[in-house]
Amino acid sequence: MEEVAVVGVEKTGDSVAVGAAKDLLFGSIGGMVGKVFEYPFDTVKVRLQSQPDTRPLRYKGPIDCFKQSLQQTGVRGLYRGISPPLFGAAAENASLFFGYNLCQEGIRNVTGNRDGELSMKQKLFCGAASGAFASFILTPIELVKCQMQVQMIGKAAMSANVIPKAVGGLQPAAAIHTASIRPPGPFALVGQIYSAYGLTGLWRGQMGTLLRETGGSAAWFGAYEYVSMKFKEIGNKDSTTISESMMAGATAGVMYNFILFPADTIKSRMQTEAIGVGGRSAGFMEVTRSIHQHGGIKAFYRGCGITVARSAPSSALIFTVYEGLKSYF
Repeated sequence: MEEVAVVGVEKTGDSVAVGAAKDLLFGSIGGMVGKVFEYPFDTVKVRLQSQPDTRPLRYKGPIDCFKQSLQQTGVRGLYRGISPPLFGAAAENASLFFGYNLCQEGIRNVTGNRDGELSMKQKLFCGAASGAFASFILTPIELVKCQMQVQMIGKAAMSANVIPKAVGGLQPAAAIHTASIRPPGPFALVGQIYSAYGLTGLWRGQMGTLLRETGGSAAWFGAYEYVSMKFKEIGNKDSTTISESMMAGATAGVMYNFILFPADTIKSRMQTEAIGVGGRSAGFMEVTRSIHQHGGIKAFYRGCGITVARSAPSSALIFTVYEGLKSYF
């Protein structure tokens, strides 16, 4: 079976500039492939996270959310707003792989360790640094994505005469979009956010994204590197097969999504708040207290199961595409 390289290790002796270009291009392609596969599951996850804490809950769980979404909007509705996250997945994974390998190169220059493997602690640090860097690129894209993912809930609620209620000072975006026959697209949403909050409003939910990406990316790269290392030790070889790379990638995806899922829930709740309602936006800690007050600890993990389940094959695809392209070229 064909073997693939380990993340950050160049087989071809490319220059730093060429290696960086490959990271950006191949990371982008891998991210887009993974996003097309996982997006319907991500839509369900966001709808579960952002539903109001009224009782009974609108969705009983991920399967019920899937059923209601398909009945109300069809498969097309599950892909509502995919353009921003498709671009976002390309930007996120490009910046993650670029940042990860750039950080490794920096550590090698500082330590003088040009040929040997970095320690696991050093790789975890590189993963965390790349995640922190990527979070600033990702937050505006995810803000638009989350707003679009809950738009169709509002239209369905209007037809059923059920309008989502404000809970804990937060008015869900779905309630506002019921008044629109045609929900605004991504560019219109950017304009609305800028008009309501200014340029900084595009980074609403940054704290949640930063926490998720910093810890999650450390776990993502760390898990991939650790599992790949074990496969190499067991097989007494220098590289992994495609199937082994996919297994390492699947493990990485599970770790990334599970380890800081509550931060993602808080971010989603903040980013699905109706634009410009109430004259202000609730902060990170205010939203955290509101979620806990109305739903307890369990509310922070709504959608966690489906997110972890879809992240395994999606992350396996991302790493396999990235590693495969890098080895081939």
